[in-house]
Amino acid sequence: MTELNFGSGVLVVILGILVGSFTNVLIHRLPLMVMNPVESTHDAAPRYDICQPASHCPQCHTPLRAWHNIPLLSFLWLRGRCSFCQHPIGWVYPAIEAATGLLWLACAWRWGLTLNALCWAWFGTSLLAMAVIDWQTTLLPDDLTQTLLWAGLIASANHWVAMPLEDAVWGAVAGYASLWSVAYVFEQLTHKEGMGAGDFKLLAALGAWLGPLALIPLVLLASTAGVVVGLVLKTHNKLHEGGYLPFGPFLAIAGGLLAFCGSERVMRLIGW
Repeated sequence: MTELNFGSGVLVVILGILVGSFTNVLIHRLPLMVMNPVESTHDAAPRYDICQPASHCPQCHTPLRAWHNIPLLSFLWLRGRCSFCQHPIGWVYPAIEAATGLLWLACAWRWGLTLNALCWAWFGTSLLAMAVIDWQTTLLPDDLTQTLLWAGLIASANHWVAMPLEDAVWGAVAGYASLWSVAYVFEQLTHKEGMGAGDFKLLAALGAWLGPLALIPLVLLASTAGVVVGLVLKTHNKLHEGGYLPFGPFLAIAGGLLAFCGSERVMRLIGW
């Protein structure tokens, strides 16, 4: 395992920030692609995907120049405003870039400069993207949840991570089945939908990476955090329309915490 020094740490942070810039594209565009799919029969419809159209100001729609797209630095240079219309740029964009850079640095520090660390950095970045998307739109796109699930199984099968393939498979099965069962019983009793299928798929993906034994502390931690945040938001009248609070962000945060610290350590820290 290659040790992390100052120079390699800087390079890891820069790489993470660049990945964070692409993560911003996913967060912004993927929900729009899901909610407004372009039918193949509409040949005249403008292309809209991860690559097209080119980056532009969402307010004035002016295409951005190369120096407008430098992660973090452009935001600071432009003082948080569009260079053309002076409309404020959301703080979420640089925050996600910085958070991804720190996440990659944390993984390199935790697992060294190894393929294992790269896998977990990608895992954490995927969770960050899904947490933000679900919080903003209450969507958990299959493109992310299913990719994370299969990536976990592939990483286990190739021994890129320490999770045995059998545990990864049963973790995925238990993760999906557990939340699906709870949601099914809730719907039968109340005739209301209490949880979306995206949450089942996300927990299945987390089970593939963390194993079946991590699912109980993961769901307990996510549920507790969700209740606390929900009560705070309800007190300030800031819940989503209909009083709905997406569960995906709490699953993602709990999953990332367990992956980095380990289930037993986290449970001891919170007194469970």
